[in-house]
Amino acid sequence: MTFTKSKTCRIRVHANFSKKNTVAAAVLMLSMVPASQALETGLPGVEIFGIIDAGFLYQSKSDQGGGGSKTSMETSGLRQSVLGFKGNRDLGKGLSGFFNLEAHFDTNNGNFHGTGDAAGTGNVLFRRQANLGLSGDWGSVTLGRQYGPALLAHIATEPRAFKEQFSNLYAWAYNQYAATAGGPGTDRNTNNDVGIFFSNAIQYRNTVGPVNFGVLWALGGKEGGMEKNSAYALGATYTGPVTLSASYQEVKDEATAHSNVKHAGLGIAIPFGDFTFKGNYLNAKNDTKAGANVSDVDGIGVGVDWKWHPRNTATVAYYDNKDKRNSNDHTRNLVFSNDFSFRPDTTFYVQMAYVDAGSAATIKTSIVAAGIPAVGEQSFLLNVGLNFTF
Repeated sequence: MTFTKSKTCRIRVHANFSKKNTVAAAVLMLSMVPASQALETGLPGVEIFGIIDAGFLYQSKSDQGGGGSKTSMETSGLRQSVLGFKGNRDLGKGLSGFFNLEAHFDTNNGNFHGTGDAAGTGNVLFRRQANLGLSGDWGSVTLGRQYGPALLAHIATEPRAFKEQFSNLYAWAYNQYAATAGGPGTDRNTNNDVGIFFSNAIQYRNTVGPVNFGVLWALGGKEGGMEKNSAYALGATYTGPVTLSASYQEVKDEATAHSNVKHAGLGIAIPFGDFTFKGNYLNAKNDTKAGANVSDVDGIGVGVDWKWHPRNTATVAYYDNKDKRNSNDHTRNLVFSNDFSFRPDTTFYVQMAYVDAGSAATIKTSIVAAGIPAVGEQSFLLNVGLNFTF
């Protein structure tokens, strides 16, 4: 299996699916790149932005060979490496036009990162975003390849904000990857890339009082009905004394229009002084195009962020991910991390994870970007790296 792997914020999610390498988005924490940090191109209203991230990853037991230890370069530990272009133009009468182009590359070798799109649908240059749209007091409408609203809704409530390494970003992505894994005739949807990126999509977003929400429809483009090959996604975030999040999305088969993937989520974040307590629940059901259920995965994450110094944020998180159809596809994960900001655009991070993988653990329950630690074993992982934004 190859997974030859955004008031405004951009989510950075990365995914690199292969038999031995896991998702990195994959999707997604959010990365704030202020306009003042973007590079002016000389063209009116056009800017260049990016992230460069790399570090080292140690695993006490890997999924390779005899399950021995492994040390490797991790191309995106905190956030994925990207290069993008964005623009915004005043069209008058309260109307603005905008565009986003965002590519994904691997820092360790300089190659463009791969894709989780359906086999045979082409190589994706701007994997993360290739869209344009209009915005005003009424909200915004975006057309093209873009982030879905479901994952965006949970950024503030996911215990590690969907960081690239050691979060439920991987469980999110791999539980939706199967719907694009094969060629024509298999259980697939050509508009879904791991439940994070959607092609041929139109999305409406708005903020009403304390609630920010989005609704997306990816057009199927198949004859015989609008449902075939389509995808639907919605997500909402309430920001008040506490933060609440909810999402739902479906990915429909290109031949039968059956919902191959149904994915739902709920989350909460409670601030208390220098601490923020978080809880997040995700469920993913995968079916074949004929309607047979093949997996039903619950992902539960709880954690706390502690801003113990103006430049330091420590996080402790626990994840318990399990396929209810296969009790042995179960991982329990304890994560400790600290992010040190030299300045707003430069972060040094240290993150550790203890992973207890069940005897039939798969990537659907994993939180590890570089592959599943040894199945049926208990493993220790350490990731140290540096993250630049511009």
